[in-house]
Amino acid sequence: MRGSSLGYLFKEGARNVWVNRLMSLASIGVLIACMLLIGSSVLLSVNMNNVVGYVEDQNEVVIVLEDDMDQSELDELDDELHDIENINNIVFVSKEEAFQNEKDKLGDAAELLREDDNFYPNTYRIKIDDLEFLDETVDEIGRLFGVEDVKAPTDIAETLTSVKKLVITMGMGIVALLIGVTLIIIANTIKITVFNRRKEISIMKYVGATDLFIKLPFMIEGLILGLISAIMAYFILWGGYSYLLSWLEENPSTWIQSMYGSILPFKEIGLKLFGGFALGGTGLGVIGSMIFVRNYLKV
Repeated sequence: MRGSSLGYLFKEGARNVWVNRLMSLASIGVLIACMLLIGSSVLLSVNMNNVVGYVEDQNEVVIVLEDDMDQSELDELDDELHDIENINNIVFVSKEEAFQNEKDKLGDAAELLREDDNFYPNTYRIKIDDLEFLDETVDEIGRLFGVEDVKAPTDIAETLTSVKKLVITMGMGIVALLIGVTLIIIANTIKITVFNRRKEISIMKYVGATDLFIKLPFMIEGLILGLISAIMAYFILWGGYSYLLSWLEENPSTWIQSMYGSILPFKEIGLKLFGGFALGGTGLGVIGSMIFVRNYLKV
């Protein structure tokens, strides 16, 4: 195909968008609505997962040590704890430090406490990377020399693990469902668009135009519509998400403020969403046009 013919077909595809502007607007509207639904579901799923992860990080495991351990045994235990993969943020709290913390909490009443009243043990306070493996990690810690007891939020861990799995499963399910609905709606929209121009396709076929020559303007039209829809959906979603973040930031609720830090900034996922919108929109437009134009090429 000559360059002049290719240029003509590109211009023809772009012209078709304007000539058939009512159907073009309908196609763009459907694409934007579907992209917004899918994008919102992705953002909700990702942020819910982050919030659950934030709550996971607030849970602490306390390792109570035996009183008669000397410094060399404490050092050896510290090395062994650092070798366990599912543990992070290991903090040693001596019995003296724990006693002093209690005195600080009591304020003026701390004078009633004497050093002989220090019944606090040496402890380690640790965070768990993956609460799903909390029980296995606790068992491994409990077998270490010098460990008297391990206090872990087992019930909370089970609840958070279940919630995290549910969020991931539901998020994937909703996105998959919306993609399926989107495919059906867009396919029907493209089908109607091509049907309204079936006479034009037949005339081009009768005057000797090749199948590719007829398909290409429709493919370019679908690509343009998909790209326009992706750009508009991206900016609408960006604006709505930014407004929501501003509202959350200004909300006086302590709970919301504590969760705000775990909300994903739009810039960290925005380009990926736009890439998905652009690829999906243009792909659906081009492939849908090819499929339905083919039905009217047999004359």
